[in-house]
Amino acid sequence: MTEQQQKTPYDLPDVSGLTIGILGGTGDQGKGLARRFALAGHRVVIGSRKAERAQQAADDLGADLPVSGAENAAAASGADVVVVAVPWDGHKALLESLREALAGKIVVDCVNPLGFEKGKGAFALPVEEGSAAEQAAAVLTESRVVAAFHHVSAKLLLDPEVEEMELDVLVLGNDREATDLVQALAGRIPGMRGVYGGRLHNAGQVEAFTANLISMNRRYKAHAGLRITDV
Repeated sequence: MTEQQQKTPYDLPDVSGLTIGILGGTGDQGKGLARRFALAGHRVVIGSRKAERAQQAADDLGADLPVSGAENAAAASGADVVVVAVPWDGHKALLESLREALAGKIVVDCVNPLGFEKGKGAFALPVEEGSAAEQAAAVLTESRVVAAFHHVSAKLLLDPEVEEMELDVLVLGNDREATDLVQALAGRIPGMRGVYGGRLHNAGQVEAFTANLISMNRRYKAHAGLRITDV
């Protein structure tokens, strides 16, 4: 047994057979996550307002991958776990429209509410509920909302030359079974690890830290991620 295994306080669930829906899967972040989960053997359904656009995004990833496209409601209904990767300005309206389709499901919110100003770069936007994830939880009262995958480079996710994603994913939520499952999903992507980061009311600073990473990446011409030590 390795030192890392000895430090693991509990076993994560087997998530190998889960189907993953990605709302916003036509954007780079969502498409990149769809690609990596499909490479790990998951069936993935990309969601969009138009099924044709979703299917085109799925086709772009290659016919050899188990990825299909559908309208958002169908993608949400047909998945075991749903990832929300839509632009911030359409976040609340989309979730309100899918409240019924997402009821009872684990919903993983990776949206970062950010603004951009010329000469000042990226900055965190204030959110009335505290964070995008808390806004999702307020709207989706019958879903199990988890915050995760905020700091993953879309460019690296899509790069066929990058075989392993060398970073940790902070996973936050109020439902321990749900956060365990999302940690396990993160671990399905080679090089990636899910690390529990606290309850959902701590999601705001995790989302906001993306602005710092963007600044680092611009300065150092890099695709910085996070590694958590001693766990």
